[in-house]
Amino acid sequence: MSEMITADLVDLDLSAESKEAAARALAERMVAQGRVTDLEGFLADVAAREAQMPTGLDGGIGIPHCRSEHVTEPTLAFGRSAAGIDFGAADGPADLIFLIAAPAGADDAHLTILSSLARQLMNTEFTDALRAVSDPGTAAALIRGEEPPAAEAKGAEAKGAEAKGAEGAEGAEGVEGAKGAPENTATASAAASADAAAGSTAPAVPDETAAGKAPQPFRIVAVTSCPTGIAHTYMAAESLENAGREAGVELVVETQGSAGFTRLDPSVIAAADAVIFAHDVPVREKDRFAGKPTVDVGVKAGINRPADLITEVRAKAERGEKTAPSGAATGGTPVERAGDSTEGYGTKLRKWLMSGVSYMVPFVAAGGLLIALGFAIGGWTVNKAPSVMDHFVWTQADSWGALLFQIGGMAFNFLVPVLAGYIAYGMADRPGLVPGFVGGAISLSINAGFLGGLVAGLIAGGVVMAIQRVNIPAALRGIMPVVVIPLISSAIVGFLMFVVIGKPIAAAQKGMTDWLNGLTGTNAILLGALLGLMMCFDLGGPVNKVAYTFATAGIAVASPSDSAMKIMAAVMAAGMVPPLAMALATTVRGKLFTPTERENGKAAWVLGASFISEGAIPFAAADPLRVIPSAMVGGAVTGSLSMMFGATLRAPHGGIFVVPLIGNAFLYLVAIAAGVCVSTALVILLKGTRKQPGDAVSGSAGTPAEDKQGAKQPIAA
Repeated sequence: MSEMITADLVDLDLSAESKEAAARALAERMVAQGRVTDLEGFLADVAAREAQMPTGLDGGIGIPHCRSEHVTEPTLAFGRSAAGIDFGAADGPADLIFLIAAPAGADDAHLTILSSLARQLMNTEFTDALRAVSDPGTAAALIRGEEPPAAEAKGAEAKGAEAKGAEGAEGAEGVEGAKGAPENTATASAAASADAAAGSTAPAVPDETAAGKAPQPFRIVAVTSCPTGIAHTYMAAESLENAGREAGVELVVETQGSAGFTRLDPSVIAAADAVIFAHDVPVREKDRFAGKPTVDVGVKAGINRPADLITEVRAKAERGEKTAPSGAATGGTPVERAGDSTEGYGTKLRKWLMSGVSYMVPFVAAGGLLIALGFAIGGWTVNKAPSVMDHFVWTQADSWGALLFQIGGMAFNFLVPVLAGYIAYGMADRPGLVPGFVGGAISLSINAGFLGGLVAGLIAGGVVMAIQRVNIPAALRGIMPVVVIPLISSAIVGFLMFVVIGKPIAAAQKGMTDWLNGLTGTNAILLGALLGLMMCFDLGGPVNKVAYTFATAGIAVASPSDSAMKIMAAVMAAGMVPPLAMALATTVRGKLFTPTERENGKAAWVLGASFISEGAIPFAAADPLRVIPSAMVGGAVTGSLSMMFGATLRAPHGGIFVVPLIGNAFLYLVAIAAGVCVSTALVILLKGTRKQPGDAVSGSAGTPAEDKQGAKQPIAA
């Protein structure tokens, strides 16, 4: 592999005024060196990562980075700005900008090299040397960890050498020298902790108390992770380790990078006095750290204020707060943590609800399609067939239809309990599952439906979180998760659902159902337009899921109403519009799109026809201000026409493959075609007004990051 950074990839007089312009200037150098194959596609990936979380760091550093299919080999480009560029850091603009480009599917060695730079950036001598250097070749040598030539280094040489020394064994090897180092630094961290512990060679093992020995230092285990696992993960680890040494504590970090992670030794975790989570993606195997004082924050907090985190977690330990880790994550994947302490309750509530919806959707799809196939094979009276346990004839289609219908019905019976259970799981982790499922089952039994499931899940999670805050004697902690918490929380949730709030919720659910059944004429058309707008707004995001869940809730019964089936039809039709419109637009006016977008357009035909609206995400990521409004208008047209035509659908998914199950199928397809044509015409018109094709990428910084990460389940369309 060639060198990660060369003099040609260094700009010591970067004149860009914005982070987008800075990324473009540095990326153009990568293109010139053959490191990036598609400038606009790569910049779209950079912008999507930037939209996920600002990449500015305290100390005047900007570190935009991404993994991209347009990168041929791991590459660094460095720019130094005299005026400073705003990358979202709390302390102001950045003057040192590193653009990190990693190939999609980069192996462990690649990510190790990238992590080495991230750790060097935590060293002030290293950054001071970069600010003082006057030659691009010297700057590249500093970043690679090589000793610069004396003729070129001048005053920067001493600083660069000092920076190298401060890096320890890993930093001394430099970026290129890190190839042979392990991806996870837990082992090195443990060794450093051992040195700090006055010669202890096994920090995981408690000191054997003996006369004359120094007291055992406070011990902390930490986990760091960021969405791409390239930079912030390792910078947070380095920052925490440095702060730990300054505070005189043993601190061992597990870096959960994108190439995987090396688990901390269980004995290290068992001996730890406290835990710090500094992460923006779910902590993997989080249960290993249960039962210890825990601080749970975003990864940037681990970089910017590690000493505060250590002080906070020590204070929790002194107060005896033996809290189990809990919470939920974003993104469109199931939520695993509630978010860091800076998030408001509105954001946390949305994440909790999306946790339940994410786990519920596969049940909806499987059960709904089985029920729809049962009707297709066995006829519309299949719901009145006797149990296949009592009557099943292998040679009769009606029996097979009844079998599929009854299996689908069993799957549908899990919808509300799963919704409630995993809302509670998103709030309180595993202890929330039992009361959540119990509350959801009660909601079904009292006809409180999905609304009751939502409330039951929130109550269950809240009750468990309250119980977890109680200071429990050490003798009882072992039975808390398996006996005490399920017992007490289930009893409280059951009492509230049966006696206190169940009947009002059931009445509200009945009122909503009656309202939907009464929708006709203009009201129904307006509802269809609204649902179409929601389905196309964020292409599988929270707004899309609200509309989709609203539709599937109506058909998740043995005998759904005609209005509920019309709503389901409108939602699926509108969700098919964005990818089909982008596919048609790339076919009709391909010159308006990049080569990568034209390739994505071919796949979008199949994805759109299958009701997977994520097929439009690459287009929305590259040009959100033109693509998303166009898709929304087309979706609104399709939704309203579908409602006006009276099209019905019993299946919650399937696209054109369930057309035989659609009522008024021909007019339904007409509604889809009309919306696709409208969206196609609008996106071509809007793209045709721009001055340069590159403008399409300029708006990508506002793209929802989860779209680019692919975290959402395509089944939610």
